Amino acid sequence: MNGLQLGKNWKHWRKSPAYVSLDKSLYGNFFETPFFDSASPNPIQTQAIIMSKSKNERRTCMKKALWVIMIVVFSVLFAFTAGQAKPFKIAAIFQTAIEEPWDGVIHQACLRAKKEIGNIEYEFTEKIAAADFEKVLREYAERGFDLIVGDAFLAGEEPARRVAKDYPDIAFAFGSEFGPVAPNFSVFDNWIHEPSYLCGVIAGRLTKTNTLGVVAAIPIGEVNRLVNAFKAGALKVNPKVKIKIAYIGGWFDPPKAKEAAIAQIEAGADLIFAERFGVFEAAKEKGVLAFGNMSDQNALAPDVVITGPVWDMYPTIKFAIEMVKKKAWVSMDLGEWSMMAKGGARLAPLHSFEKTLPADVIKEVRDLEQKILNGTFRVPVDEQKPMSD
Repeated sequence: MNGLQLGKNWKHWRKSPAYVSLDKSLYGNFFETPFFDSASPNPIQTQAIIMSKSKNERRTCMKKALWVIMIVVFSVLFAFTAGQAKPFKIAAIFQTAIEEPWDGVIHQACLRAKKEIGNIEYEFTEKIAAADFEKVLREYAERGFDLIVGDAFLAGEEPARRVAKDYPDIAFAFGSEFGPVAPNFSVFDNWIHEPSYLCGVIAGRLTKTNTLGVVAAIPIGEVNRLVNAFKAGALKVNPKVKIKIAYIGGWFDPPKAKEAAIAQIEAGADLIFAERFGVFEAAKEKGVLAFGNMSDQNALAPDVVITGPVWDMYPTIKFAIEMVKKKAWVSMDLGEWSMMAKGGARLAPLHSFEKTLPADVIKEVRDLEQKILNGTFRVPVDEQKPMSD
């Protein structure tokens, strides 16, 4: 605490009822001297007042003054210490590198919470092998983090739930294709099928070959619903369109994704939904357009990436922090916080394509976007494995 802060606290203390009570009940008329009545205490004036008294009186005065000073200092220090809240501790564990969009979105949300909410300590571990998942998670739990987040898909599903069961006082929130477990294990997912549908509408309107491509990860529910939504949007505006779908068999394999995209382009696809990383290189080489996924990826290929569904995990992370701080955390499905209505999903900006896309297509998409936000249009959720045409 600096001198200025202490001075301000002293002024507030002198005006408080506690100070007045202390003054009257313990020290009688001593504080009625000019020293204590003065708005700006003067050490020279104080010394003159004290020296004018007898030896015993001076000793009594000095003792009383010392007591008051000690009480004030300790009171101010106590108030200052109490005001320093304990940091909120978040840990995240990721099976892939944070440059992979899915885990990267969670990571960015935690960084944003640290910056905007403040007084947050954040640690993370990336590229965790399946064999090490439980060990790493248990180490974080043992260190007493308030909130532990990450992705539990496939290899992490059972280990995450085992560890959460052993630490019921810690809040766990993991990306999962399964449900929550009482009392403390909550789940979330990237419910970005709504902006995926809008991308399909754009693709269906723009295609000249009536052939679209999709390069995706693995045919599980959370991937399938994005692919199916994209396909549904395209077919809604263009019933003649054909969709070629390829799964790369993993979460992050850019070379394999590029290879799959090239094969689709050679088969006639002139727009590709890059559900996974690696498609843009093929699109640039072959001169076709693409849609990103998870985040605004236009900067990676400005002349190629029209837009894409954006997943914003910040609303989920913020809600989780608030619930833990209120001691109101319970196991729950946090899915609604990843949808457009809650700000957890949106269509990425069109950037330069705002000027080059047909105006009627943009208007059609914006109108649909508003209907989704208003709740007057619902994008169907279909998690069945889509068939490639």
